[in-house]
Order: sequence, then C-alpha cells, then structure tokens
Amino acid sequence: MANYTLPRSERLRSLKAIRRLFGEGHSGFVYPFRYVWIADRRAGEAEGRGIEAMFSVPKKFHKRANKRNLLKRRTREAYRLNREALSQAVAEKDVTLDIAFVYSTKECHSHKTITNALQRILEQVCEHL
Repeated sequence: MANYTLPRSERLRSLKAIRRLFGEGHSGFVYPFRYVWIADRRAGEAEGRGIEAMFSVPKKFHKRANKRNLLKRRTREAYRLNREALSQAVAEKDVTLDIAFVYSTKECHSHKTITNALQRILEQVCEHL
C-alpha cells in the first residue's frame, strides 16, 4: 500500500532553499498554478531527502484566510494523492527536488480542477528531470 502522508520532512521550509528555488529554479504555468522547481544531484548529506514541496496562495488574490487555507488544503491533498510517479522518477534519477506551487487566480476552483492541474504539473516536471 502506498504511503499517502505528507510529513514535515517533505515540506520545503528552509528560507535559504526557498530563496534559491525562486532565484535559480525553472518555472511554468498550468492554470490555475504557477510552479517553480529545481533539481540537484544527491550529495552525501541529502541522502534521506527526496522531494520537498511548498504550497502558497497569495493574499493578493484571496484576502480571506479561510479561502487561502481551503485552497492550500485542496492543493496539498491533490499533491499527496498524485506524487507517486514523481517520487519514482526522482529515485530513479538519484536527484533531490524542491518544488513550489503558487495558486495564481482569483477564482476558487473545485478539487477536481486542482487535481487535474497538479497531475499535469507533476507530469511536466517528470519529463524535464
């Protein structure tokens, strides 16, 4: 059975790593998300690290915290259920991957729309690894 949890160790939270991601990373857009990712060859200290993800919904588009939290929750859920192919690709290529998902529209979309967008994003990142 697949492990569908998203532990803290798989969340991107280092300020240094986030700055590097947005400064040097590759980006793309799949409605309604802008995504940024960067892959590195595994070094000795990063042996346990595989994929670290970050989810963001800007206050510029959604002023109410409950809407931002709802969209982040839907995005995390879609990522958590669809990341298996990406984690296999990362393990095969022996790289570490940092990825950020930024919700970039004013509309509040359904779980189905968010899931389809996340699947397309993960496929595109897998192709470019």
